[in-house]
Amino acid sequence: MRIYIIGNDGITLCREAPATVDDGEIAVASNEELHAAPLSGKRLLALWNALPGVEKRRKVGDREALIDQLWSGIEALPDPEPQPDAKRPSKQDEVIAMLRRSEGATVDEVASATGWQRHTVRGVFSGTLKKKLGLTIASAKEERGRIYRINGPAIL
Repeated sequence: MRIYIIGNDGITLCREAPATVDDGEIAVASNEELHAAPLSGKRLLALWNALPGVEKRRKVGDREALIDQLWSGIEALPDPEPQPDAKRPSKQDEVIAMLRRSEGATVDEVASATGWQRHTVRGVFSGTLKKKLGLTIASAKEERGRIYRINGPAIL
């Protein structure tokens, strides 16, 4: 269900009815509710002229026709982008994921992925991952350089 909150700063789309509306705001879910809303001609004109891609008006003219056109314009507005539920993983989580891969990661690869400097990456390996989180980090010299991997939790 689409519910529109008409406020002083424009029209906002809501997915469900708000518990309360602020002073000066009106919640409408249908053309009939928009017709019944206590909107002045000046406010109707402002709402109409704020819609994208409409021909701007200077006069209300037929109030009922303007409200019908306003409702059609509001209904044609695209849905806003949904807000992602899960937040982006932290850089520390990204580093741990890189080190848990079978191919592991070099200091340079981690630095590129996180934007950190090389000494910061080494500090995270020894301070945060090994000391604070108790992870066991193994390193081995391979063709592409020194590779770091997480073997599992340390035994405390």
